[in-house]
Amino acid sequence: MLKFIRSRLSWKVFLSYLAVIFVGAIVLATATNLSVPTTFDRHMAWMSAAMSSNASEGNVRAMEQELFSSYRAAVFEALSLATIAASIAGLVASYFISRQVVSPIQRMMTISLQVSEGQYEQRLNVSGRLEDDQLDELDRLALAFNQMTDKLEKTELMRGQLIGDVTHELRTPLTAIKGYMEGMRDGVIPTTPDTFQQIYLEAERLQGLVNDLQELSRVEAGAYQLNFELISPLTLVNSVIPQFQQQFTNKGVHLEINVEENLPDISVDKDRIQQVLTNLLGNALQYTPAGGTVIITALLDKDQIVFSIADTGIGISAEHLPFVFNRFYRTDKSRARASGGTGIGLTIAQALVKAHQGRIWVKSPGDEKGSTFFFSLPIEVKR
Repeated sequence: MLKFIRSRLSWKVFLSYLAVIFVGAIVLATATNLSVPTTFDRHMAWMSAAMSSNASEGNVRAMEQELFSSYRAAVFEALSLATIAASIAGLVASYFISRQVVSPIQRMMTISLQVSEGQYEQRLNVSGRLEDDQLDELDRLALAFNQMTDKLEKTELMRGQLIGDVTHELRTPLTAIKGYMEGMRDGVIPTTPDTFQQIYLEAERLQGLVNDLQELSRVEAGAYQLNFELISPLTLVNSVIPQFQQQFTNKGVHLEINVEENLPDISVDKDRIQQVLTNLLGNALQYTPAGGTVIITALLDKDQIVFSIADTGIGISAEHLPFVFNRFYRTDKSRARASGGTGIGLTIAQALVKAHQGRIWVKSPGDEKGSTFFFSLPIEVKR
C-alpha cells in the first residue's frame, strides 16, 4: 500500500477512475432529477384516467397495483435515460483522461521506431520540472528514454569516429613501412641496419596498436576471468616500479611513493590492477618533462582504497577532462602520436577498474599545471 501511495502514476490512474465515477454520478443524478418528474407526471396522468374509469366499480386493489406499476415504470424509464447520459459522459471523460497516459506512450513508440532506423534527433517532452523533482513515472520514463537516446547518438558518433581513428592509426605505420620498402626497392633508401630498425619499429608500433585493440575488445566485452586474491596496496604499487625505474632515471623525472602504513589488504586480480597502474604510470611519465615529479599515493577512504598518480606535466584543460577515457582521445594529438601512444590505455584502465566495482577519474588545474589520475577499489568486492 505504501508503494502504491508513493507512486505518482498510480495516483493519476486512481484519480482518473474517481473522476470518471464522479462525472458519471453527477450526470446520473442530474438526468434522474430532470427526467423523473416528467415521466412520473405522465404516468400519473394515465393512472388518474384509469382511476376515474374504475372508481365506480370499487376495484381499489387493482388501482393500487396499477399505481405501483406506473411508479416503477417511471423510475425505470428515468434511470434508463440517466444511465445512457452518464455512460456517454463517462466515455467522453475516460477518453480525454486516458489520452494523458496513452499519448506519451504512443509518442515514445513512434520515436523508438525512428531510433531503430538510426534517427536520434527526436526527444520526448517532460512536463514536470527536474529541479523540483515533480516528475511522475511517465515523465521519468520520458527522461530516461531521452537519456538513452542521447547515449545512443553519442555511441553512434563514437563508432564512426572509432572507425576513422583506427583507420588512421593503422594507415600511418603501414604507409611508413610501405615507403621504406619502396625506397629500398628503388635504391633510394639504403638497405642498412638503421633502415631495417626503422621498419621494425613501425611494425612493432602496428603490432602494439592491434594488441591494444584486441585487449580493449576483450575487456569491454568482459571476455576474461578475474582471479581475485588478497594483496596489500603497497605490494601492488611496488610490483610496477621496477619496470619504470630506469625510464624515469633516463628521462630525469623524479618518482615518489606515498602509501599509508597499515592499509588493509584488498581483494583484486593482481595482474589486472598492475595493468591499470602500469597504464597510468606510463601515461604520467609520457607527459611529464625532465625535471618533473610523479607521485604515487594510496590511502584508505571508508571501505575503499584510493590510488592516485599525480604528475607535474603538461596538464589537461577543463574542456578535455570529460573525454580523456574515450578511445583514441588525445588532448594533443601530435604530441601523443610522436611519443608512441595509441590512445587506448586509459580506456582499458577504466574498464578494468569498473570490473573491480571501482571508479576512476582525473583532475587537472589546467594546461601546464599537471594532472592527477585517481581510481578507487573496494576492500571487498561483492560477487
